[in-house]
Amino acid sequence: MALMLACGGPFASARAADLEAGRHQAAAACASCHGPHGHSTTPRVPSLAGQPAVYIHWQLILFRDNRRRSPEMSPFAASLTDAEIANLAAYYAAQAPQPPPAAPRDPDKIAAGERAFERHHCVSCHAAGVTGERYGPRVAGLHYEYLLRQLQAFKAGTRGELDGTMTMAAQPLSEEEIDSLAHYIANRLPP
Repeated sequence: MALMLACGGPFASARAADLEAGRHQAAAACASCHGPHGHSTTPRVPSLAGQPAVYIHWQLILFRDNRRRSPEMSPFAASLTDAEIANLAAYYAAQAPQPPPAAPRDPDKIAAGERAFERHHCVSCHAAGVTGERYGPRVAGLHYEYLLRQLQAFKAGTRGELDGTMTMAAQPLSEEEIDSLAHYIANRLPP
């Protein structure tokens, strides 16, 4: 993997990505779950608009290689070519994220989540404003239910990922902190 990253990995194919092909593929295969232009209205499905292209690219590879499993995504990703992955990643990265959907507004949990976000140094991967950078996803604007489920899966060690960083980061989190983090992040506005 280090050699692939050093040689460009997904960057080489992402530079040659075809946004129009990505748009057509997203409309035909992805919009029914992830919403038009990557704006999901389904609480258990993430919005993809505005995610870093490198992050989307690697997640699709993880699904394709069955290192990240999902009854919905794994069968879809299994047949994706490297070019299709690059096209989808570039297309979704080029879309503007929208404000988050309605999220639970418990001020105490939101405040506790902000403290946990700072205490556990979440900003180091997800950036200030939880906007994401390169391999760390933009989590601002994602549904509370999706965030909660993903954090629980990282804690349980059942969520596939590239290098294990989130699984390690989730281990010290209590269930209460996971819930508070999901409240806090779900109430953050995307850029």
